[in-house]
Amino acid sequence: MYVRVLSAGTQGIDAYAMEVEVDLSAGMPYYALVGLPDAAIKESRERIRSALVNSGYAFPQRRITINLAPADIPKEGSSVDLPIAIGLLAGSGLIDTGELEKSIILGELSLDGEVRSVQGVLPVAVSAQRQGMKRILVPRANANEAAVVDGLDVIPVETLQEAMDYLNDTGTISPVKLDISQIFEDSCVYAVDFQEVKGQENVKRALEVAAAGGHNLIMVGPPGSGKTMLAKRLPTIMAGMTLNEALETTKIHSIAGRLLAEQSLIATRPFRSPHHSVSDAGLIGGGANPKPGEVSLAHHGVLFLDELPEFSRNVLENLRQPLEDGTVTISRARASLTYPSRFMLVAACNPCPCGYFGDPSHTCTCNPTQIQRYMSRLSGPLLDRIDIHIEVPAVTVDDLHTPPSGEPSATIRARVQAARKIQAQRFEGSDLHCNAHMGAGDIQTYCPLESGPRELLRHGIERLGLSARAYDRILKVARTIADLAQSDTIEAEHISEAIQYRSLDRKFWLN
Repeated sequence: MYVRVLSAGTQGIDAYAMEVEVDLSAGMPYYALVGLPDAAIKESRERIRSALVNSGYAFPQRRITINLAPADIPKEGSSVDLPIAIGLLAGSGLIDTGELEKSIILGELSLDGEVRSVQGVLPVAVSAQRQGMKRILVPRANANEAAVVDGLDVIPVETLQEAMDYLNDTGTISPVKLDISQIFEDSCVYAVDFQEVKGQENVKRALEVAAAGGHNLIMVGPPGSGKTMLAKRLPTIMAGMTLNEALETTKIHSIAGRLLAEQSLIATRPFRSPHHSVSDAGLIGGGANPKPGEVSLAHHGVLFLDELPEFSRNVLENLRQPLEDGTVTISRARASLTYPSRFMLVAACNPCPCGYFGDPSHTCTCNPTQIQRYMSRLSGPLLDRIDIHIEVPAVTVDDLHTPPSGEPSATIRARVQAARKIQAQRFEGSDLHCNAHMGAGDIQTYCPLESGPRELLRHGIERLGLSARAYDRILKVARTIADLAQSDTIEAEHISEAIQYRSLDRKFWLN
């Protein structure tokens, strides 16, 4: 008997339709599984056999052929355990095959018949909804994740027996429903707040500008000056995620298996902070079967690289493609996949190897050659993609004794969201989303200068010895500062503030 069970697989962050074809015919007992399965799928036979027996059913003693179509796409993971088991039961006449045409089925089986969670459920649910499917059977642990997709009945199952009873219409399982607006509302509660930061008003302003325009930023300062503390609070002032952004980010985390148990949606900006010993594959993504790396897990959020010069030179150079294109392509013999990676890069480093160059409270033990060698680890092409450079001085004792008096994150976030709204209207109908994404042609269009600001910019570049690459960066940052001030034109004070955010371009640092 031939049975077809609908399932799905994933490639990159998208899903493709998969048909699990099961054929039971007369002959000596035999089990063949074809369709380019990986080791996890090949081992499913023993899991399925034990799950059937321990659920009270016999494993068919017939000639069994199972095909995973389309047969030319490599399959991986354990999510086809449940559809294969359902196919075997249907082929034995124990399940109504009419219901199988209406359902997509996913799930890993334990030896006792329990349905365990799998990766990549959200992309499958999105694909199922686009195909016009009405129902998807998933492990209970993945039900909330799938339920964020509107117009799809998500049926949570805990055991093989539950799935079988539901398909035979002898069991009642209510579809999972979620209140998406409530999820976004609950996500606005943060464990940290900008109000807790004492002093560092200039740095907090730079972070506000970075959040408003989506600008990459690097902080330079001695140990203990608060660089990491400030970076961790950056997501609390960024504009809230849209539903499309949240879905795209959640799909990446789902594929990577990073969603927490029962988590439905990542509704806050991700904050990723890999250690400086991270490998190329860990940061960019990779593996025999390519998986997303830190740059993709930080999509629509913040990638924080602390102690930037300590990262491998090769790792840092690999950042150039995702910073430029907003995507990262991983090519392997079996597949070439592209993952989105549109993130804000926030980096931090010391001004010298000992960390105390320029600190009035400590004596620097480094000579000029050591300082030059240390800072030269930051390549020009990488710095060229960072719009804002800010020096972070050590916090004074007086600041530490003073009660926190700064603005709360919610107040700053309101200004950031107002600036982002202006940018959304400005770039409506284009591929641009914020000022940081503007190219040279866009800068000419959206950042015109009157004679006064233009002369100030020319004088600043010549006087401070800024590099030529700083010109466009200053204009983009000035455009964001003007947006924060609700100004249609870029004024002299906006240019003046933007020039201050190019400290690493000064000849002092580079020569």
